[in-house]
Amino acid sequence: MKLYIGNLPYEISESELREFLADYEPIEDLHMPLDRDTGRPRGFAFVTLASREAGEQAVENLDGADCGGRAARVREAEDRPRGGGGGGHRGGGNRGGGGDYRGGGNRDGGYRDGGQRRGGGRSDDGKRYRSL
Repeated sequence: MKLYIGNLPYEISESELREFLADYEPIEDLHMPLDRDTGRPRGFAFVTLASREAGEQAVENLDGADCGGRAARVREAEDRPRGGGGGGHRGGGNRGGGGDYRGGGNRDGGYRDGGQRRGGGRSDDGKRYRSL
């Protein structure tokens, strides 16, 4: 059974987490995601226990238990579908990338008329112009 363990102290080590879970061995897999910038644990972990019974007992006994001075949250992990990238409706970036008229989408400034909202655009013959 796969568990989500949250509200962990950021300074907890893998060996300390294994000690917290010692009564529910064997642990088949333990993953503590790290922060990209600091390389430190992000305060939660995913643990796969060998049996469903051990997992259910861990949820029942460890949810709210003290782990390094914090009340751990222990739940059965939910599988989330792997989807494409996220993003919002307002792309952006200096080379476009989608979104509405404010977010980009063309290389000429992000507006549909090809220029800037005030003071620029294209004439009927396709040449750029700028009002003075």
